[in-house]
Amino acid sequence: MHFLDQAEKELDSVIEYYQAQKSGLGIQFLKEVQSAIERNKLYPEAWQPLSKRTRRCQTKRFPYAVIYQVRSNEILIVAIAHLHRSPDYWRKRVMQK
Repeated sequence: MHFLDQAEKELDSVIEYYQAQKSGLGIQFLKEVQSAIERNKLYPEAWQPLSKRTRRCQTKRFPYAVIYQVRSNEILIVAIAHLHRSPDYWRKRVMQK
């Protein structure tokens, strides 16, 4: 499992945002993302395909999804994407890799 730098920054930013809204909410968000990542590891092909290699696994409680690619030897986290804002902004990251 590997994060693109932009995806890691997004995760940190969203955790910080939720933590500022309510103490402990950022940690709850992190746990949701970790749960989605664990599901990705167990069933990498189970989630909604967005392209040949790219998939989206939504969190259960928050309006975010883990956008990832199944690569030959790893899962690459491309984005921690808000589902109601510019849904395809992360696509340029995939083209760079």
